[in-house]
Amino acid sequence: MNRLFVIKIGGNVLDNPEALKKFLQDFSHIREPKILVHGGGKLATKIGEQLGIKATFVKGRRITDTDTRDLVTMVYGGLVNKQLVAQLQPLGCNALGVTGADGNMIKAKKRPVGEVDFGFVGDITPADVNTSLLYFLLKQNVVPIFASLTHADGVMLNTNADTIASVLAVALSKHFDTRLVFCFEKKGVLKNVEDESSVIRLLNESSYRSLLAQGAFADGILPKLENAFAAINSGVKEVLIGEASHLLQNVGQETEGTLIVK
Repeated sequence: MNRLFVIKIGGNVLDNPEALKKFLQDFSHIREPKILVHGGGKLATKIGEQLGIKATFVKGRRITDTDTRDLVTMVYGGLVNKQLVAQLQPLGCNALGVTGADGNMIKAKKRPVGEVDFGFVGDITPADVNTSLLYFLLKQNVVPIFASLTHADGVMLNTNADTIASVLAVALSKHFDTRLVFCFEKKGVLKNVEDESSVIRLLNESSYRSLLAQGAFADGILPKLENAFAAINSGVKEVLIGEASHLLQNVGQETEGTLIVK
């Protein structure tokens, strides 16, 4: 079975022109089928302030009212997405910028109102992914660049980029040996958050549960690890958590970050 890399980048790369330039050069050198997923939250907040749209967060999640929905659609699906696509083309990477609405790639359900009304936010599952269209594009050497937006009932919805990356990886795992790569600001999952050299190179469910019981992980990494094992248990072959600057190593055999396997 062919390999596929689903790679998610965050604001620490998007907001740093030099880091982004290196990342895109490295990304363009990956020869196997690949997908890139991005957000753009910091830029959306900055442009929102210029437009008089105040950002509101609950438990780290953005409240997406009507004005904010329009803002993130413009920033994620327009400005950030098309800049990435434009920068990849001269690198020989035939990128196609998409949201979940394009080609009905990811159909969502608007999050129901619970204790918090998150507004125009989409919840998704692997069954919501148009895998046949994505598979066709990948086989044509087209590289999908996903903005963190989905759709439902004719309306755009803000959707967490980590979730989109995980759902895409799971949905496509029936066609590919998929490695899901989360690029973030640390070199990997650390045993000691104060020590950058304490990267845990390999994690499986058994070693994860053992370290978790010892309180080895910082709270901030726990949601990523839970997402990683959920993906592994749903068909994704490997998940890699590491630094964007180590991308080429982290799509190879000798990884620099934390490789998570079943």
